Amino acid sequence: MQRYYERDEEDGRLGGGAGLLELLRTKELVQRYLPAAPASVVDVGGGTGVHARWLAELGHRVDLVDAVPLHVGKAADISGVNAVLGDARKLDAADASYDFVLMCGPLYHLLTLEDRLAAWREAHRVLKPGGHVAAATISRFSSFHDGLYRDLFQHEEFRNLVKSTVVDGHHRPPEDRPFNWFTHTYFHRPEESVQEALEAGFLAPQVFAIEGSARALSDDEMEARFADPERRERLLWALRLVETEPSVLGVSSHLLTVGRKG
Repeated sequence: MQRYYERDEEDGRLGGGAGLLELLRTKELVQRYLPAAPASVVDVGGGTGVHARWLAELGHRVDLVDAVPLHVGKAADISGVNAVLGDARKLDAADASYDFVLMCGPLYHLLTLEDRLAAWREAHRVLKPGGHVAAATISRFSSFHDGLYRDLFQHEEFRNLVKSTVVDGHHRPPEDRPFNWFTHTYFHRPEESVQEALEAGFLAPQVFAIEGSARALSDDEMEARFADPERRERLLWALRLVETEPSVLGVSSHLLTVGRKG
């Protein structure tokens, strides 16, 4: 994971193509549950601060925690964001110290259920009663759909990768392709993140498709729709319509699970 992110490509990932939709949909879903500003927010696994920035601009008090020094250094330059090195499984924060917890990175980099539950439990511990957590996961079938959309099944190694991933959730790129096809990560079925949240003590967790079926659009087509406000809004309307439909959740590249602390 460290070697993957030391390539310093995270800043631009959400700035174009499918990343535009991932960012906007994550933002609008999170804002449904955010308390009024100024609220205290911890952005766990917040990377270079893409989400922390807009949260701070809304007037929230934002602490960002990330395991990659390069990310923390960049996030620390954002006005209104306090960025520190840390581990999602053991946060350096008091019990019930935040109004909202955002986890848009850790869960797919924590490869064992034990570690993922530790991150969920830490989110629950530092959250105030009545507050919400919003946690991103990668869909179990993300690499399968990428193979279809990008014609990656021409590579035997990719076919073997997907065949294994859809069975056990572990996305394991071959050693000779350490970064072309992401890095070793865990891809969730939609119901798995619900069960993890429940085991950590969260109430009524709900899973939302972030990109939904729109992930099939090419980067050029995505950018064209975003450039036209009417086309962009029609796209978002369609995704909202089926964002919680169980039969289509697995089509989305990313999922967002939201739960509440009692």
